[in-house]
Formats: sequence, C-alpha cells, structure tokens
Amino acid sequence: MLDYVKVDHEADPYSVAYTIALNALVARAKSKGELVAHLKKRGIEDEVASATIFRLQEAGLINDEEFARAWTQSRHNSKKLSKRIIAGELRTRGVDQNSIDAALDEIDDEDEYRMAFELAMKKYNTMSRLAPDVQVRRIQSLLQRKGFSFGVIGRVLREMGIEVKY
Repeated sequence: MLDYVKVDHEADPYSVAYTIALNALVARAKSKGELVAHLKKRGIEDEVASATIFRLQEAGLINDEEFARAWTQSRHNSKKLSKRIIAGELRTRGVDQNSIDAALDEIDDEDEYRMAFELAMKKYNTMSRLAPDVQVRRIQSLLQRKGFSFGVIGRVLREMGIEVKY
C-alpha cells in the first residue's frame, strides 16, 4: 500500500506533480482523466501533467482498462447498478469508450436481468400490505433509479406476476 508523501513545492515541477499524483492514488485507484483533472486543480501545467501521467502509466500505476473493469464489478455487485449507469460514471471519470465497452462486456444481459429481479423481489417482500398498483410503482421507480431499461423492468414485473394496468 502506498503512503502519503510530503510535497516539496521548492523542488522541480515534475517531482511535485509526481508526488501529488502518488498521494492521490493512495486513497483509491483513479483513471487517467481523474488524475489529469486533479493535477490541473492543484495548479500543475498541462505539459508537466502529461509527462507525469505517462510516467505513472509506464510504472503500471494507472491503467484505465483495469480501473474500468474493477469499477464495473464493484458498482454492479455492491450497488446493483445497471450497465447504463456504470457507463455514465466511467465517462465522468474520464475513461475512454473502448475501456468502458470492454468492462461492460463482462456483464451479460442475463446477469443484469437477474440483478434487477433480485432487487425487485427484495423490495416486493417489504411491501406485502400495499395495494398492487403501489407495489408496481415502487418497484418500477427503484429499478429506474438503478438504471435498468423499461424492457428489463417489464420482464421483471411479468416474471413476478405483477401486471401493469394503465
């Protein structure tokens, strides 16, 4: 595990930027885009930031493909988020589209459906005294917040035996 390093602002800008980047990586892994934004926020020039990012990539401390894969698995398994929401999160963190696509390909549609069904059943089990239309509405809104498509939500409700009447 990395430890925090004291930043010596009197040193050359490359070593200052490298130290700032290493300190940023102590808390959790970051994407290339996140580190570039962090360095800019700390007042590091673009040329120095680019050189620092390249040096970190060469050292194996930054890898957007691995970051995207780990982020995807973590968010899908712990937060029960859909691929669409995870892709948006990765885009905001500056991960390139190819890395995002590769990471999301590891989650197949059936896994995503299974996750939505488990969430819906968990929610359904807490609402036994509510009217069926209220149950449907609450399950739909939960799954929509998690980013599941209307097709998946409809399939989940059909499998649960809850019909949507409009």
